[in-house]
Amino acid sequence: MKLLRIGPPGDESWAVLAPDRSGAERLWAASTVLADGEPAFTPAALARIRAALADGTLPQSASDPAAVRLGSPIPRPGSIVCVGMNYVAHAAESGARPPQIPVLFLKPANTAAGPFDAAPIPPLAQKYDWEVELGVVIGSPLSYAASTDEAMAAVAGYLVANDLSEREYQIPGEAGQWTKGKSLPASTPLGPWFVPADELDVGNLRLRSWVNGEPRQDSNTADMIFDVPTLVHHASQYMSLEPGDVVLTGTPEGVALSGRFPYLQTGDVVEMEIEGLGRMRQEFYRAGSPRTSSEA
Repeated sequence: MKLLRIGPPGDESWAVLAPDRSGAERLWAASTVLADGEPAFTPAALARIRAALADGTLPQSASDPAAVRLGSPIPRPGSIVCVGMNYVAHAAESGARPPQIPVLFLKPANTAAGPFDAAPIPPLAQKYDWEVELGVVIGSPLSYAASTDEAMAAVAGYLVANDLSEREYQIPGEAGQWTKGKSLPASTPLGPWFVPADELDVGNLRLRSWVNGEPRQDSNTADMIFDVPTLVHHASQYMSLEPGDVVLTGTPEGVALSGRFPYLQTGDVVEMEIEGLGRMRQEFYRAGSPRTSSEA
């Protein structure tokens, strides 16, 4: 089952992408079984959607799956909790040693963007970089988890994320400026949809990225230094995780910071895919010359 949000920016509604009785994938109007403003990723909401889909009471959406705009599956995360250097090879290409404990930082919630929307390069940015990451969606409140099992019970599901980063803002100086480099408008595209946790083996998912059709990153979540249960458990010791929070689990090697590839420029197209979670695409433009998603 794929949960997604469809419609114009600011007016999206919840939908499910799932096969009908003939096996053809259709859009179903998930909002019909949700209360006003209720998200689809809580345990109770997921149970109602699944039950309605199974018994045939979920109405089919009038939207064409091939033509509809997809917004971020999590329209306004409470927090975007990020993990740095969680793949050994990426730590090496960043000039750092693999961490002994998870490296955590935050991105503002307002950086979330749709999976196919045109993506702005900041006006003065010179080193804008891509990062494909597995995103973990929190579905239940979690604080001071006593075990990794308790931590995983709070996970609603997963999605694809692009943790866009301006390296010139992020890294120079003795301590670096991660907040400056990671907080730029629309710098966290999420999507294309959200898949419930019990439908995937999150410990063995291939993740890849391309720039202008050329391969950049190709790895597997099995290569993470710290796995998803460890990361969610660890984060809960330092902050309260709430439904709608998104944990980004780090990126593998193959980014521009490595020195092997150029940084992003106007007109570049970045595509990202995680096995079982779909593929997203952003075309980049220099901020100051905005474009609509339909022009991307």
